[in-house]
Amino acid sequence: MTARRARLRPGAVAVVALVILAAAIVATGVLPVADAEALGARTAPVLGFVIAITIVAELARHAAVFDVVAQHLARWGRGRVIALWAAVILLAVVSTIFLSLDTTAVIVTPVVVLLAQGVGVSPLPFALATVWLANTASLLLPVSNLTNLLAAPTIGSDPAAFLALSWAPALAGVLVPVVILTVANRRALFGTYPAPPQAQPADRVLLLASAAVLVALLPLLALVRDVWIPATAAALILVVLFAFRRRRALRLSLVPWQALGLAAALFVIVEAAHVRGLAALLSPLAATGHGPLELLRMAGLGALAANGIDNLPAYLVLEPIASHDPVALMALLIGVNLGPLVTPWASLAILLWHHRITALGLSVPWGRFALWGLGGATATVIAATLALAAVSGTAGS
Repeated sequence: MTARRARLRPGAVAVVALVILAAAIVATGVLPVADAEALGARTAPVLGFVIAITIVAELARHAAVFDVVAQHLARWGRGRVIALWAAVILLAVVSTIFLSLDTTAVIVTPVVVLLAQGVGVSPLPFALATVWLANTASLLLPVSNLTNLLAAPTIGSDPAAFLALSWAPALAGVLVPVVILTVANRRALFGTYPAPPQAQPADRVLLLASAAVLVALLPLLALVRDVWIPATAAALILVVLFAFRRRRALRLSLVPWQALGLAAALFVIVEAAHVRGLAALLSPLAATGHGPLELLRMAGLGALAANGIDNLPAYLVLEPIASHDPVALMALLIGVNLGPLVTPWASLAILLWHHRITALGLSVPWGRFALWGLGGATATVIAATLALAAVSGTAGS
């Protein structure tokens, strides 16, 4: 326990420091009250959704929903590693699209790594697939990524408007990484494995009820504009269910306090910087058209910034240069969502993923991770941006 606290303490201290700085910025008027209130109105539903969907995912994990899904995937693979690989890819993509990239990094990663280890298959390709797809599959819907939720009101008034621009680059964001990882790991993926033993869930009622809540929630996240409402309803249903069936699982740690503190502090700090002149300083970088080269420039800026300072602050800093143009904003999302595969701090999902695989005894050297990520991010961002350029005229007509 002491060692775990020692590993977590630097990050927690940094978040506390940022929260204190953000509070001081508001208290001293560096961020004017009117701007602070407008920021709060914009970000409160976003943070509310993050809280609700995290609680839903964590309680579903406690109910063994993801473990049972993994067992079914292993059986559906019929002893062929490539079929198991395809099933795991599908699980990671669905998890990222509907439950967000952090859910894939935190919950799906250990499930698939333990699954691979349990059937005697190398877990490394499966671990890399989850962290890559946690980022690159996070473009399709507003709920897939916090950056999408922030951009969605500008891109369109309903999920269909967002989807009209996102579907083609999102498809590239899935296909390109999968092709790269499949070709690179082809020797490990074209083999066989023994059928795993079937484990019985500890509480079948809890499992079935939690699965039913998830099944009902997922389509609503794609169809409803105010996604925090169905997510909150699902979280409340599961909390009540667990209060009767497994009260010990209901802990304050279900709420992602550290991620919330980090996001809220960054919102305030970056907004204050924009109010005090950063937006004007960045204005020469503003988008000037929808041509492929212009969109590639926008996506490239996003990817470079994400790998340099993390994808959320990168989006917040660069948002003003594209915020009045839905197509340019989608190009920026391509950069900050699909591009952060190189540095350890490029996205919170990468750090969460690395913590999970290390706890499972799996080692991925950062140098190797960065080298693979550089190639994967470059190819994926370029392909997705060209896909956006191809469909943006149709979507806007």
